[in-house]
Amino acid sequence: MRRLQSYEDFIKIEPLDDGRQRRLLFTSDFMAKHSNLFLVDHAWTFRLSDAYKQLCEVPGLAERMAALMCVDIDLNSADEEAGDVEGGAGEEDSSKLSAAEIMEREMCKVKEGLDDTRWLELEELDIDDDMFVSLDLPDKFPNLLALSLCNNNLRDVEVVSKEVARLKNLKALWLNNNPILEHSNSEAAIIQGCPGLEICNSKFTSNYGEWALGFCGGIYDKDNAGCAHQRDRPLKSVTSLDLSNRSIRNLMNKAFNPNEITSLSYLNLRGNPLDQNSLSDLLQLLKGFSCLHSLEVDIPGPLGESAAEIVKALPNLSQLNGINTSKILEFGTSVVDSMLQPRLPEWAAGEPLTDRVINAMWLYLMTYRLADEEKIDETSVWYVMDELGSALRHSDKPNFRVSPFLYMPEGNLASAVSYSILWPIDDVREGDECTRDYLFGIGEEKQRSARLTAWFHTPRNYFVKEYEKYKNKLQSIKIASPIPGSSITSSPCRGDGRALRVYADIPQVEEYLTRPEFVITTEPKDADIIWTSMQIDEETKKTTGINDEQYINQFPFEACLVMKHHLAETIQKAHGLVEWLQPTYNLETQLSQLIGDFHLRESEKLDNLWILKPWNMARTIDTTITSNLSAIIRLMETGPKISQKYIEHPALLNGRKFDLRYIVLVRSMNPLEIFLAEVFWVRLANNTYTLEKHSFDEYETHFTVMNYRGRLNHMNTPDFVKEFEKEHEVNWQDIHSRIRNMIKSAFKAAAAVHPEMHHSKSRAMYGVDVMLDCHFQPKLLEITYCPDCTRAVTYDTEAVVGGGETVKGKDFYNYIFGCLFLNEASHVSQL
Repeated sequence: MRRLQSYEDFIKIEPLDDGRQRRLLFTSDFMAKHSNLFLVDHAWTFRLSDAYKQLCEVPGLAERMAALMCVDIDLNSADEEAGDVEGGAGEEDSSKLSAAEIMEREMCKVKEGLDDTRWLELEELDIDDDMFVSLDLPDKFPNLLALSLCNNNLRDVEVVSKEVARLKNLKALWLNNNPILEHSNSEAAIIQGCPGLEICNSKFTSNYGEWALGFCGGIYDKDNAGCAHQRDRPLKSVTSLDLSNRSIRNLMNKAFNPNEITSLSYLNLRGNPLDQNSLSDLLQLLKGFSCLHSLEVDIPGPLGESAAEIVKALPNLSQLNGINTSKILEFGTSVVDSMLQPRLPEWAAGEPLTDRVINAMWLYLMTYRLADEEKIDETSVWYVMDELGSALRHSDKPNFRVSPFLYMPEGNLASAVSYSILWPIDDVREGDECTRDYLFGIGEEKQRSARLTAWFHTPRNYFVKEYEKYKNKLQSIKIASPIPGSSITSSPCRGDGRALRVYADIPQVEEYLTRPEFVITTEPKDADIIWTSMQIDEETKKTTGINDEQYINQFPFEACLVMKHHLAETIQKAHGLVEWLQPTYNLETQLSQLIGDFHLRESEKLDNLWILKPWNMARTIDTTITSNLSAIIRLMETGPKISQKYIEHPALLNGRKFDLRYIVLVRSMNPLEIFLAEVFWVRLANNTYTLEKHSFDEYETHFTVMNYRGRLNHMNTPDFVKEFEKEHEVNWQDIHSRIRNMIKSAFKAAAAVHPEMHHSKSRAMYGVDVMLDCHFQPKLLEITYCPDCTRAVTYDTEAVVGGGETVKGKDFYNYIFGCLFLNEASHVSQL
């Protein structure tokens, strides 16, 4: 029988990595599996949109979370003690000196014969291009081997390249966190002018050699920068070499040679593409290092697809990615979760605790969604377990499980308090680490390896290649066209001349459909036309008496348009990559490709803000904007979603974001007969648009649908067009033409990819939501079945296309039904 226990007598928390993470150690003699239960408190419970506000307003919350997540460590002091760019030791706190003072200090050393400056750090000194030239480093320090200019204000590629090229002996240059790196060609230009450079911005150049390897092997640093030409084989003493994330493409190098690095026992090659070497050449090279016993590589990666393959190819290894090779051969698994390096939270110097916590929390959060007999919550609850629960690290072979539960002292959700239960699922002995599976029940069929990227450094190269294969496939697609049809859409007029009977469960239709050709009926089985907001399936037909001879306001398989993941798939299958659809990934099936795209954008310093949307929910429910890859992956846990590239620079009206709602009428999918209502309407955000990171949870800043949340500020369409044309000096007719073409292309895609969507008794109205980017190019946001037309029936407006005639709101459904069922074209235009 399980007993609820206090964990203090059995488990202790142990810090690791200088306090950057923690783990749990079992301190008792023995505990049998399924023998005990431990109660774990929840230290923080919240809705996602409230997280930042709570951290700012709840006393002590940010401090506790920062300590729990190990982001309250003052790394600045450690950096100052280290002194150099990547871990060397400095002589004094240079940040307190100006660039001129540092130069003067170094010049004095040269004059006094104390030092021939070969390593110079000029960091965080606000050096701009003019100042850099005026420093005249090549003349003052001709033997300079390493130069760090991190965190300055260098911008001009040509100026910096020309000046660096004069440093003839330079081996390493760091320009990290300078505006110059925003230019895509900056590194290439610098390297071209400085052929002796081996390290540029922490990456190896193609010219890397003995100096770069010696730097990574701990031979060269600020105190011992070496000299321009080494002659005494300095690498022979190197036993440990960390070459991770150095952008190395070719490992076959004169310096990286078993005859030069004779004592090498540990090698880390993670994060390098190594794409200029074949698998056989790489393995043959590594076999030559007779002392090499410990290796770290990406799996899958350049050395093979599985850990077992690599171990078999390199029999001298005793450890691969920190795992004993005998265990790898015993289990023979293709992916060993515990071999992955954990992501540790990162933050900038001086960053507030609240921001550190918001960034780090995705490594610790867990989630649940509440439901009662009547409904399920629209948004999930997220929570952080207490210090003990949060120290439970991951293992693919865990010895504990943890699960949330609610205690409801009054028997209802209003009185609920959440906890977690922890229990052993395997025998545990003294000294064992207590672990859980972060992805319990999720295997490779649900993208386990890709989802581990939320917590671990998985092989970037693998995901980049998956993205490139996906992109190449889309680029090869030729635009598909619908199969041409010859039939003419018939009108459902009754032979006896009587009015068409309409059953509608939408009050607006009952109120505003006033034409004599139509009459409202309350019985679905008696209707000629069914106009409903509900999906009609075979079961519904049986229970309501609906038959196949009645007209219904929906098409078979219309999910290919109205569900967000299917919409993207439909467009991509028909057209490949199109400018009017933002990069979109179904996270349930395309997570690897999304991760690859994210990594490429990150490396190329491109915008990397994404919006996550549920497959089939409206009104921005459970929608999140983030640039945090761990957040994107973890948000999969609250339900199926797409991840779509956020339009970071939309067209604005008076500084506010907006989108446009168009009404599309479909008479037939084969032949394709679609019409665009003359009247569209603009939906405006209430707040001034900003990309400030704390604004992404502000609904009235980043979202435009105010019918259900926020305050609705209606703007007549002609007034919007007039103001927009004036503010941006554009012609709306040009924009409208592009929007028409885009909408037509979307429906042509559905007709081409899903010909089974056609049905002679189907007629439908769809809402099409469009946003303009800052270049006034339309972007398709989504297509909605049976859209809310409250504005359409409420406001009279003047059509800005089609002659400018006034369209009365009370006539909206009259001309909609006239187009769909009487083959009229009043206030609509055919696409």
